[in-house]
Amino acid sequence: MARSTKEEALETRSRILDAAEQVFHERGVSHTSLADVAKAADVTRGAIYWHFKNKSDLFDAMCERVRLPMEAVLEENASPQVEDPLGEFLRSGVYVLTLASTDERCRRVFDIIFNKCEFADHEDPILVRQRECHVDGMLRLEQILTNAIARGQLPASLNIRVACLMAHATFSGLLTDWFFAPDSFDLVRDGERILAASLHALKSAPSLQKSADEAAPAA
Repeated sequence: MARSTKEEALETRSRILDAAEQVFHERGVSHTSLADVAKAADVTRGAIYWHFKNKSDLFDAMCERVRLPMEAVLEENASPQVEDPLGEFLRSGVYVLTLASTDERCRRVFDIIFNKCEFADHEDPILVRQRECHVDGMLRLEQILTNAIARGQLPASLNIRVACLMAHATFSGLLTDWFFAPDSFDLVRDGERILAASLHALKSAPSLQKSADEAAPAA
């Protein structure tokens, strides 16, 4: 009986998340209430509060179903044990772009994040959580580039902070532009070439190297 009850609870939770994904995508996050989600999932609001503290918690759990597999790939690539950091970064980037363009759930959640989140309050818990995920991603990217320098794939003179900003802007820009106009380019084919070009720039662009002041040892 206990096992059946646990399985039923997991099934209800999954159904609520599926409904949230559907309604957030149709109406936008700000215009969706928990009552809307409850109706779509055919559950009571009490059932939602049993599984989730509030709309922010529900939104985050919905994103986690897509975010966790990608974070696992990035975390693995950030390990100092990786022998080809830049190669793995390119492969993982293409993997994410492929998921975004071909996996229905991933595509819908990404579309919600990029196009269906309308926030007037900069302290909205959902927006705050998205900022935290951004910071986590930048830290992993910084570790990947640091490993690439240690492996001799990138010059020691590279300004890692600026390089991270460029690499992240390239990747997020590809996703933003594609979700805005999916028919304007092939996300995987063109995206792979653009990501490869950005890695080439990390190796050779003078503007990405440390300035004389930045390269000088601290007094």
